[in-house]
Formats: sequence, C-alpha cells, structure tokens
Amino acid sequence: MEANRQSRLEARARILKALGHASRLMIVEELADGEKCVAELTQTVGSDMSTVSKHLSLLKSVGLVQDRKEGTQVFYRLLAPCVLGFFQCVENVMDVQVQRQILLAK
Repeated sequence: MEANRQSRLEARARILKALGHASRLMIVEELADGEKCVAELTQTVGSDMSTVSKHLSLLKSVGLVQDRKEGTQVFYRLLAPCVLGFFQCVENVMDVQVQRQILLAK
C-alpha cells in the first residue's frame, strides 16, 4: 500500500478510536453548543475531573478540540464541527438497523 495512503488511513483510525467512547461522544456533543470549561464537562459526563481531562486530552491530540486557559480554568471548544455530520450518518445507520429488525420480526 502506498505510504501516504497508509498514513492517512492510520490517522483516520486514530480519530475514530478517539471517538470510540460514550463519554468522549458526550463531550463532543456538549462542545457543539459552544465552549465549556472542564468543570462543566465533568458535571455533564458524570466522571471525575481527572478522567474527563484524559478524555479531553485524547480528543485534543487528534485535533477534534482545542483548549485555552483563563486563570486556573481550562476551556475547550470543538475544532471540527464537521464531526457532527458524521454523528448524523451513524444515526442513519442505526435507523436502518432498527428498520431491518422490524422487517425481520414480521
């Protein structure tokens, strides 16, 4: 396989892997509404601040979010809102699966 293509596929896989956790998906959805501080995200996710910070660090490492510091607080924002379109695609796949199950049950 061409080296450039392989690198791009591996980069895609890293991004998809970063999205492969319900808490990180929740964080991305929350950031779609605008910038949030870690404390706000911690409340939403329902995990401790250390765990949420690790999730945010992973999302940042693949380029999905960006942070900024204001005093002692760290705020995050979504860098790639196009990922929300991917979420809609996933929802469409889920809808198709439900419809198939309904048809098979008949």
